[in-house]
Amino acid sequence: MRSPVAVEGVPFIAAFAAIAIAGEIFCPSVPGSILLWLLTGWCIWFFRDPERHPPMDEGLVIAPADGRVIVIEEVAAAPLSGQPARKCSIFMNVFNVHVNRCPIDGSVSKLAYHPGRFFNAALDKASLENERMEILLTSPSGVVIPFVQVAGLIARRIICRLQPGQEVARGGRFGLIRFGSRVDVYLPLSARIAVSLNEHTRAGETILAHLEKAP
Repeated sequence: MRSPVAVEGVPFIAAFAAIAIAGEIFCPSVPGSILLWLLTGWCIWFFRDPERHPPMDEGLVIAPADGRVIVIEEVAAAPLSGQPARKCSIFMNVFNVHVNRCPIDGSVSKLAYHPGRFFNAALDKASLENERMEILLTSPSGVVIPFVQVAGLIARRIICRLQPGQEVARGGRFGLIRFGSRVDVYLPLSARIAVSLNEHTRAGETILAHLEKAP
């Protein structure tokens, strides 16, 4: 049976629980105990990893993250591919599920990690200046989809389990970003966008776009 929380969160949950227990033993106070256990509960909630059911229709790009769509714009050159694209950015606040999922079926063509700063992930400059992990997936039909995990103001750790050449499935878990962040997806200009600004997404389930069918 799969754990209901991401494995990367277990040390944090254990640490919060240990502090709460120690607080009850050495510094017992009702308000303090409640606060510490509330923080432990929040940590469990933050690292929750619910099951999701990706739509199975062909030609779909699905949301890699829970959150809110904050950017839909055209860019001259997407990361790793260098191709013109339509950028769709999803902002994750500290209350969203932070487990990230693959937007399409395909193989990992490239990975590129960039150390950087920690601006608020909702700002436009975060895509270029913050710490980030760039990923390029190539679908079985040859469509390339770059997407980027971007650290935020509070986030200090990007976790990406993908390896070059790895085959992935749409909706499959591949990593997470701790404590507030964003994911940018770069869609082909021919793709039909299926979300709008400020719409809330669910990783692995919300349809971001429909890809143009091959002739």
